Amino acid sequence: MTELRDTNRAMFWRILRRLLGANRGRLFVMLLALGAGAAVTAALLNLQVDAKRRLTTEFRAFGPNVLLVPRGSSGSSSGTLRESTIDRVPGNLPGGRVTVSSSLYLIINVSVPQSGKSVNAVVAGLNPLGIVKGSLRSSSAAASNLSEATPSSQDVCVAGAKFAQQLGAQPGTALVLTSSDRRESCRVASIRQTGGPEDNRLEIGLSAAQRLAGLADRISMVELTVPGTPGEIQTYIADLQRRLPDVDVRPIRQFTEGEAKIYSRISGLLTATVGIVLLLTALCVMAAMTNVAIERKMDVGLMKAIGGATRRVVRLFLAEAALLGLAGGLIGAALGILLSIALGKAVFGVAARPRLIVYPVAVGLTMLVAILSAFPLRRLASLRPASVFRGEA
Repeated sequence: MTELRDTNRAMFWRILRRLLGANRGRLFVMLLALGAGAAVTAALLNLQVDAKRRLTTEFRAFGPNVLLVPRGSSGSSSGTLRESTIDRVPGNLPGGRVTVSSSLYLIINVSVPQSGKSVNAVVAGLNPLGIVKGSLRSSSAAASNLSEATPSSQDVCVAGAKFAQQLGAQPGTALVLTSSDRRESCRVASIRQTGGPEDNRLEIGLSAAQRLAGLADRISMVELTVPGTPGEIQTYIADLQRRLPDVDVRPIRQFTEGEAKIYSRISGLLTATVGIVLLLTALCVMAAMTNVAIERKMDVGLMKAIGGATRRVVRLFLAEAALLGLAGGLIGAALGILLSIALGKAVFGVAARPRLIVYPVAVGLTMLVAILSAFPLRRLASLRPASVFRGEA
């Protein structure tokens, strides 16, 4: 029994090799169609996966995307949070670590002793280092400026461009900050211009702001930079709201919604294009398989006449299609991933990174298309040998 099984298996592969080599021109055409389809599919899928990861990274460069503020507060509210709120924020996500920074806002008098100029201005007390669970990391441009300016960031400050112009301050200018009977001093480390509200304020260390306001261990808000896809960020926000029922968790929607819309459009376009490419590939291969089915009527009739089972005939042709799909997929997917690097640079201005998950997916899709395209060959299984030999089929 074992010898018969080995003989049948050897005969199966011998017939399969003969079928593949019977018409090398047509074999080349089918491999070319499958390879081209696999290349385009792999290129577009790699761009799609790369765009998803790049969007979640690039949008994080714009700063925080989630805010924690006192319950029921508005933009002008003077409510504060306990600084210990930061310790209750989950820091680890599948997409990376959450960066957390805290701030305290107040309006106080700022003066330049050398010139005698003074103004009432918005002062933002920032935690100079964004807290990441398990480590410390700079959390924003302002915090980075503070931490890089000097080892003692409590003695330095960052002035917005409009604020500095109004007060006549320059890098190195000494400032005195006064609130009631409380007094602090700092030296301007740098002047920054963003085109936003930061240009109109002065940024100092959080501890100095708490002393000026007389609010020890209190903060106005917590800013979070949450990595991940829009869906993952929304899930994180919902979980955070359950953990912190006494705090309002507010997404910065121009980032989270903008990211979601951009990725949805890109993803939808690329997915539709992949579907069209696979459909066209299937039609090309199916056309070639139809010609193969016409040519192999006599072969199938002979195999069935000498006792070949229908399921074995079908298995033979499906194995042929699967091998063609595997060969075309392996070659085409590799070329497609290389093609996506050039496409990413031409379309998005940044070369796409090869994503290894794309390769087996593209190969699998190509094999599936090849097997489904072999449908015309399945009709051969229903042929009757007598009809074939009489020329009726």
